[in-house]
Amino acid sequence: MTVRCVFLSLAALALAPGCTPPGDKIEILNVSYDPTREMYRDFNQKFTEHWREQTGTKVVVQMSHGGSGSQARSVIDGLDADVVTLALAWDVDAIRQHGRRLNADWQSRLPHNSAPYTSTIVFVVRAGNPKNIRDWPDLLKDGVKVVTPNPKTSGGARWNYLAAWGYVLDRELGGLDRLASASETEMAAAEKRAAAFVGELYRHVPVLDQGARGSTNTFVQRGLGDVLLTWENEALLSLEETPEGELEIVVPSISILAEPTVAVVDTVVDRKGTRAVAQAYLEYLYSPAGQDLVAGHYYRPRDAQVMARYHDQFPELRLFSIDNAFGGWKNAQEKHFNDGGIFDRIYLQ
Repeated sequence: MTVRCVFLSLAALALAPGCTPPGDKIEILNVSYDPTREMYRDFNQKFTEHWREQTGTKVVVQMSHGGSGSQARSVIDGLDADVVTLALAWDVDAIRQHGRRLNADWQSRLPHNSAPYTSTIVFVVRAGNPKNIRDWPDLLKDGVKVVTPNPKTSGGARWNYLAAWGYVLDRELGGLDRLASASETEMAAAEKRAAAFVGELYRHVPVLDQGARGSTNTFVQRGLGDVLLTWENEALLSLEETPEGELEIVVPSISILAEPTVAVVDTVVDRKGTRAVAQAYLEYLYSPAGQDLVAGHYYRPRDAQVMARYHDQFPELRLFSIDNAFGGWKNAQEKHFNDGGIFDRIYLQ
């Protein structure tokens, strides 16, 4: 899908019905998840400068941050987000289903299923890696304390959980490419071992924070835990903001392709007359300037040319997708994270 170059014709859009005329101030609210604070702070400045140059209109972008699941619930309950930039597609879809605030085609409006950047899940350990954490099985060693947020409220936590689950399926089946051809007996055995592995992992978690940034603060600032499961971008930011040598990143043998998604909230922008600027705001994430900025904040850009410039920043690793390993977010959410799902059962054991 080709990006509609809204950011090249913003002056015309600003004169469309329901849009704010040049010279007036317009405000939009971006409801986002925890680890995007620094990235959107800089992106908002760049976008507002760009919009004013193109249209003469001043834009003020307000932000709300929190655990992705909690943020989705806030929008469902009435928070007037013009756009949402959340950790996973299911949280946006929940707004569509339960809040009826988005149209059903929201994910097809922008390239890459409305995921303008990606990330993955890695480990952060203390200096020298004293517990010798190298891969997923090491998280289950005696005495290892793991820090990860609550999958009921945090999108990053759900990616963490599914990355661990997918590791076990890959190991037990001899590769995730065997998912389609594995027998029912093989699948049942692999799922049983995955449940046992992930259940044991959560018995190594001393506290479940509400969001990914809360878990980072628990690990880095409070000094709790031996290993932090987190977004790659959050791990790289932690190393940047911590005295050199205090933390290390460990890249596991296999992890999940994390695809945060973005969407215009239809009922809000139509009522406020902010659709043009909200749509342009999200499309600017796909522009060369936007892609360069997200890469500078440690998110993996979709633009191949931009990615090539940041290649050394992002280690190559085996990744599996939510669609390939779990049949999409709808299946994963219902099976693992809904009330009474697998997470509830293994966490309460």
